[in-house]
Amino acid sequence: MASPANVKTGCLYLVATPIGNLEDITLRALRVLKEVDLIACEDTRETQKLLNHFHIHTPTTSYREHNEARKAPEIVSTLKGGKNVALVSDAGMPLISDPGYRLVSLALAQGISVVPVPGASALLAALAASGLPTEAFRFCGYLPPKGAARRKTLAGLALAGCTLVFYEAPHRLMEMLRDVQATLGDRRIVLARELTKLHEEFIRGRTSEVLEQLRGKPVRGEFTLLVAPGPARRAAVAEPAREVPLGERVAEIAREQRVSEKLALKLAARERGIPRREAYRLLHRKEEN
Repeated sequence: MASPANVKTGCLYLVATPIGNLEDITLRALRVLKEVDLIACEDTRETQKLLNHFHIHTPTTSYREHNEARKAPEIVSTLKGGKNVALVSDAGMPLISDPGYRLVSLALAQGISVVPVPGASALLAALAASGLPTEAFRFCGYLPPKGAARRKTLAGLALAGCTLVFYEAPHRLMEMLRDVQATLGDRRIVLARELTKLHEEFIRGRTSEVLEQLRGKPVRGEFTLLVAPGPARRAAVAEPAREVPLGERVAEIAREQRVSEKLALKLAARERGIPRREAYRLLHRKEEN
């Protein structure tokens, strides 16, 4: 039920917070955090460190993945009562691989204003400094934690003609990189670690080279991984795959992306819109002839 016309609802602010260096917060963000009636935090302890640093005394409440089904209606009720609320994550922009979608959807459905207060973003910071193409990119967030699901997701991105951007936890990074190499080929990648912090680091090279650099070293920190576009997509645009014999196309993909013949056949089949088994049958029939 909509609010009566004479009742003024509050506003939900989506406030970006620093991803490391506290100086990266905006003046507008500081003002909003001071003026709202309540701050909904992914982790109240993390946000309190920021608030204490800038002498902000606004009350906080927990809003995280495991309680958002319960807390979203409570916060919307607060907003409908005329109170202003700021939503923050531990770092960066809320909703970008962080909780908040349920709350924003519910607030909009209730006619409540939702206002973004932009700021620091690991995604954009890493992309801008990566040295990889930036005219088109795809943000994929976190990949599935299980190996089979992760490789399936990566296979679905193999023909994307743009830079791919991922977030990953340190304890899964090495497995993820091995899956990236096995599924997407030995492409150029950039690994951005601890962005804006004291130990900020960019590691650039082929996937195999980055794996070698990391071998035997402790993997710590927050990671953003960027993967260069695959050459197969550019070749397909320049010369339609249907005009190239299947065997030649398979060999071309295997050579350019440094993948096995089996995976190259799968990618060639996807380009042509046919099942892998059909591509396998066609390839071997031509070899027999």
